[in-house]
Amino acid sequence: VSNPHLYQDDTWRPLFEKLRRDDPVHYCEASPFGPYWSVTRYDDIFAVELDHATYSSSSELGGIQVADQPKGQERTSFIRMDPPGHTAQRRTVAPIVAPSNLANFEPLIRKRTSDVLDALPRNETFDWAETISTDLTNMMLATLFDFPWEDRMKLSWWSDVAIANVDSPDAVVHSEDERYDEMLKMGEYFRRLWDARADAPPTFDLVSMLAHSEATRNLQAREFIGTIGLLIVGGNDTTRNSMSGGLMALVENPEQFELVRARRDLIPNLVSEI
Repeated sequence: VSNPHLYQDDTWRPLFEKLRRDDPVHYCEASPFGPYWSVTRYDDIFAVELDHATYSSSSELGGIQVADQPKGQERTSFIRMDPPGHTAQRRTVAPIVAPSNLANFEPLIRKRTSDVLDALPRNETFDWAETISTDLTNMMLATLFDFPWEDRMKLSWWSDVAIANVDSPDAVVHSEDERYDEMLKMGEYFRRLWDARADAPPTFDLVSMLAHSEATRNLQAREFIGTIGLLIVGGNDTTRNSMSGGLMALVENPEQFELVRARRDLIPNLVSEI
């Protein structure tokens, strides 16, 4: 089940059904990524996630991916870390996405969404993912990082670089060395922002929060790159895919869109934004 084509072709479900039924804790002896275990039942996964003494997310013990990062190019971050280090670093950035703070962003998000949708071309084909999902996500990420507005497209570029399958013909980078070089450029850019925020009073943006926190202010070079990359990917990849996938799901299930339309009195502006 490590074969990426199963997910690209959406043919993975029968295999996972078989694993859950016949071998829910399955050992794969040989794959392009080496041997690995598949844990496929909810309760087992839940147990693994909570038992940090037995199951580790540490980069030094293999990290969180089937594929290992190249030796000498590891990018440690708190998602590749066990408690207590994981807890302290995650707690540093958690306040910015707390529900109360996101509620403060609601007017800004609605305004930007309306402006982007109002500017769409009429009666002609356009790229939804690029024009809407990527653009809106970049805007929000730039706000959370207090990132230079004119360079915000770099955020989606670095996200694409960080998660690229370098063996894919349409990948944005085609080797691990090329990926690492681009991640170094990202690190250099953010280091300049970091140093300026560290020398200034704390502000409520991700770079300042990291620069002033006891748990993160002294990150080593590769951990610095890994942490910044994690926050960019976490804020970019999932959000833009959710916006594109959500629209696609409504198009493929028009009865669900009609339910949204029927209840628009309870969800102001949602229909017009979709």
